[in-house]
Amino acid sequence: MIFSRAQYALFFGLLAVVYILGLFVPLMDNDSAHHANIALHMYLTGDYVSLVDNGKDYLDKPHLHFWLAAFSYSVFGVTGFAYKLPSFLFTVLGTYSTYRLGRTLYNAEVGRLSALIVASAFAYMLANNDVRMDAILTACVAFATWQLVDWVNTKKLLNVIGAALGLALGFCTKGHIAVLTPAIGTLFYILYKKDWRSFYHWQLLVLFLAFGVFISPVVYCYYLQYDLHPEKIIRGKGGRSGVQFILWKQNFERFQGDSFGADAKNDYFFFFHSFLWAFAPWSILSFVAFFNRVKTFFTRRQEWLTTATFATMALLITFSGFKLPHYLNIMFPAAAVLTAFYLLENEQKRRNGKALLIVQAVLCVLLLLLAGAINVWAFPARNVLVIGGFLLLLAITVFILLRLRSRLQKIVGASVVTMLLLFYLLNTNFYPQLLRYQAGNELAFATKEKVDAKRVWFWPNVYSSSYCFYTAELRKEFTGSVLNQPSPVWIMTDNNGFNDLKQKGLPVLQTIQHADYEITMLQLPFLNPATRQKELNRMLLVRVK
Repeated sequence: MIFSRAQYALFFGLLAVVYILGLFVPLMDNDSAHHANIALHMYLTGDYVSLVDNGKDYLDKPHLHFWLAAFSYSVFGVTGFAYKLPSFLFTVLGTYSTYRLGRTLYNAEVGRLSALIVASAFAYMLANNDVRMDAILTACVAFATWQLVDWVNTKKLLNVIGAALGLALGFCTKGHIAVLTPAIGTLFYILYKKDWRSFYHWQLLVLFLAFGVFISPVVYCYYLQYDLHPEKIIRGKGGRSGVQFILWKQNFERFQGDSFGADAKNDYFFFFHSFLWAFAPWSILSFVAFFNRVKTFFTRRQEWLTTATFATMALLITFSGFKLPHYLNIMFPAAAVLTAFYLLENEQKRRNGKALLIVQAVLCVLLLLLAGAINVWAFPARNVLVIGGFLLLLAITVFILLRLRSRLQKIVGASVVTMLLLFYLLNTNFYPQLLRYQAGNELAFATKEKVDAKRVWFWPNVYSSSYCFYTAELRKEFTGSVLNQPSPVWIMTDNNGFNDLKQKGLPVLQTIQHADYEITMLQLPFLNPATRQKELNRMLLVRVK
């Protein structure tokens, strides 16, 4: 073991603390708050069949993420914590599944190191703060892959049911990609072992049948929402079959760039530069491990699962018509196992230790400098508790680092410590300060018990998912008939909408406003405190007569 059990426990314990701190950061508009509102519609209306987004049918992603969030609301209330908690719990499952996958493919030490690597990867941690489907999806992929590999080795029926469940949960989260990723890895694992019996084993029928049963609730919901209502117009098309969409078209439309946008379609280096930051600080080591493995791939020295998964996902993302960085998360478990084995093999054979240590030291310094620039210059940390917590964490991590002896211990220890410090500052200082420039949640907090959110209507083409979520009210669009109501009428709008409102002659009785910025699209002029004010827009709650 490169670390003692106590050291591993300390690393994972500190990571858990940092993850949990992120559960209390407000939701970001766009995907996080947007998805939270789809679940909110389920919770408020009791309609768990239909996916509805701002009053319109939502034909994009399956139900599981929304069901889990809505169930969490029923237990913990409509809070950011409740929305994020299911993803955090799945992350625990995904980390454990990565450990079991590494242990099955190699040994327990590879498993432990793999779990530590994946749990401290940048985008893996970020997926528990800016919560979309990715934490749940990645966990399902890791779990299904582990179960499939165990089935290949043992042919136990329990692993068949586990694999079917993992594949189905992933499918019910984001569609076919959750099935393709474990299937590709398992296919190459079977080819590596030359276990031809696995291709025609009777238990595969059980796998397919169980998978079909497990996904049937989602497929049936699509049938009820769309196939029974061909009159619905979705993205300009009528006669949509929900069953056909979820069983066939969804991921293919994304791969082709149809109906979902294709801004990075021709960026053929997208995978390379996105993986560099998404899997930081382990990305360079992963590239080295991958190319080192490719050189000996056909000699069958090591398993093919991790190499094939890495390569296949890289090619799919490179040639996909629709690319987003968080699509890379599904390959993190395989990348972590590949990297862990490479590091341990190098340590055993005493190869490249000094070079790898230098590479990681440079990366860690760069990441810490970035953390310093953000939390000292852009958004200075002033909260005494935040600063005190950081100093305590710094003392603990320095104590850990001083007790490390081997090069591998220093490589891994410094990398994990860097991510601990970075995400502690992000979750306790940077994101809380940044989200003060997201007007929706700030207006919701500022007007709680002052403005009845049931009396708030949105000006046409004005949206704020965070306002809707933190007031626990669905978006209602303003029409002239609203003015006939005797109760106070409030309108949520932006600068342009406010000008339109005044031009229409609506008498303004009261205005509450807040600075606003699209915080998921950060630019240097906004980050610079000296020029930030010039970059801000505003959102307004306007009471009209």
